Amino acid sequence: MTGRPGDGARATDIEAVAGTGNEGEAEGPLEIVFVKLQGNGNDFILINEYLEQVIPEDLKADFATAYCDRRFGIGGDGVLFLSKSDVADLRMRLFQPDRSEASMCGNGIRCLVRFAFDAGYVQNDCLVETGAGIIPVTMGYGEDGFMASVQMPNPAFEPSKIPASVPGREYREEIEGFTVYAVNTGVPHAVIPVEDVARVDLGRIGPIVRHHQTFPEGANVNLVQHLGESKIRIRTYERGVEAETLSCGTGATAAAAVAHRLGIVGPSVEVETPGGPLWIELGSVTRMKGPADTVFYGVLPIL
Repeated sequence: MTGRPGDGARATDIEAVAGTGNEGEAEGPLEIVFVKLQGNGNDFILINEYLEQVIPEDLKADFATAYCDRRFGIGGDGVLFLSKSDVADLRMRLFQPDRSEASMCGNGIRCLVRFAFDAGYVQNDCLVETGAGIIPVTMGYGEDGFMASVQMPNPAFEPSKIPASVPGREYREEIEGFTVYAVNTGVPHAVIPVEDVARVDLGRIGPIVRHHQTFPEGANVNLVQHLGESKIRIRTYERGVEAETLSCGTGATAAAAVAHRLGIVGPSVEVETPGGPLWIELGSVTRMKGPADTVFYGVLPIL
């Protein structure tokens, strides 16, 4: 495994991993190059398929399960596959540790464009094809390092668009003594306002809400604590990871959207996650801003 390039990595630092690194004999690759990135502690393994396919389609889910393992693999909350797109500048696919494919990931897309920017595939503005649609992103380096502003899917509160099997025009259910709201911000999210996120056993309530019968496709679960006129604190139990993660971009967007709809915060919201802050702008266009860092890069030998 090669050394860590550091937060200030540029194209010259990662030239060795800008390609697939899979030049081998005809019978198959000898090694797989990967990059580890993180956005607010939400960490991902990135496989660069911009020039050619690296992991066969029927093995992508298995690859994610094997290598997201933190003891027997590389470790990560998911595997990002970066490729070219027929309709945008880049295409992002995310396979999660449970073998599922997520349609969108806010922290993941920032990590993906961080790599693409450093590799020279895109400049300061680009479009990314995802399962939730084409996502515009603006990015670059500043005093605080690399930052990306992502135009997120506008929050959808209609039960049919979450999806959720409840009557009425919005989701509001009582589950295990908690009032639960729901919204889709690229993927389904349950949002639970609480007085103190630290005092709730998310490891217990998370799976209950995530698998609740009203969510036919399951849901991510966010605890939300009001900190001020324009600030909230959240903790997120992620569907697909099946555990709490340090941050969730679509979850931060969902929590801010619900809090704003309830009149708790205004349209500009700082969201404090265990992995650091994200900034959400709500309105005719929904935006999420946050960092993305390169952690390390390396190779997996094919034996």
